[in-house]
Amino acid sequence: MHNFLDFEKPIAELEGKIEELRHISDSGDMNIAEEVTKLQEKSDRLLRQSYARLSAWQKSQVARHPDRPHFNDYVEQLIEDFTPLAGDRAFAEDHAIVGGIGRFRGHSVMVIGQEKGSDTNARVKHNFGMARPEGYRKAQRLMEMADRFGLPLVTLVDTAGAYPGIGAEERGQSQAIARSIEVCLGLKVPVISVIIGEGGSGGAIALASANAVIMLEHSIYSVISPEGCASILWRSGDQAKEAAEALKLTAQDLKLLGVIDQIVSEPLGGAHRGVEKTITAVGNAIEAELERMRGKDGTVLKQQRRDKFLGMGQKGLS
Repeated sequence: MHNFLDFEKPIAELEGKIEELRHISDSGDMNIAEEVTKLQEKSDRLLRQSYARLSAWQKSQVARHPDRPHFNDYVEQLIEDFTPLAGDRAFAEDHAIVGGIGRFRGHSVMVIGQEKGSDTNARVKHNFGMARPEGYRKAQRLMEMADRFGLPLVTLVDTAGAYPGIGAEERGQSQAIARSIEVCLGLKVPVISVIIGEGGSGGAIALASANAVIMLEHSIYSVISPEGCASILWRSGDQAKEAAEALKLTAQDLKLLGVIDQIVSEPLGGAHRGVEKTITAVGNAIEAELERMRGKDGTVLKQQRRDKFLGMGQKGLS
């Protein structure tokens, strides 16, 4: 049984009725079986209609769905012989950012990303995917290692933002994020980033300053969360829906603005309704980008990445 979002209540009611009738239909009553089929068709139609016209706020809800595939799910399905590498060699191990070496479809790669956790204990362990400075310093260490050994870098972004706690600020959160962006932009290996859920603020771009930025269809990517934006502009989180629209945080908006390069379609009803299919589609997109960049000179890759980010916002300017 799925965890249904607020806007999916009519679908949830239909699914509930279908489940009840299926229990009854075990008796072999053909009339009930026909009714189940009709209700299932109605549910599928309603799901298709709902997801065809999602608002920015509804997409934010889908991007945050607890059953959406997380970093570890992608690694398990796409990366062979994954060897996690821990610690920033300065302060501590941060569990919000996970990284390591593995083989992606026959090629050695470095993989780094945020892990939110799939149950309560895991979410607490991984701090809900919100990294502290030591997480970004670990990411820098792994990025530099990838550069040293000529390994393409793949990052999977899924965070509401960097952790804003006092300890994190005392240990140089903003400097750690800025340095991660700097290191990312200076690499001479292919860098591919995929926004798999939330891409929140500097906490996301620290891992997403890539040659190719890919977004899942119902993921979001923005300078601040809708709630954070609303609390600043309207002094209340109640205007989060309006903020979501104004932020232009959907994959479709960002593709038009030239902030991202590619959108990967999700199964009907979101990635959580077809986890394996979603992960395979993301893997295909990563493979295509790696193939496109394979053999390119490192200096060219570095310059292309820098030009890409410096050119953002230039559209329409003379």
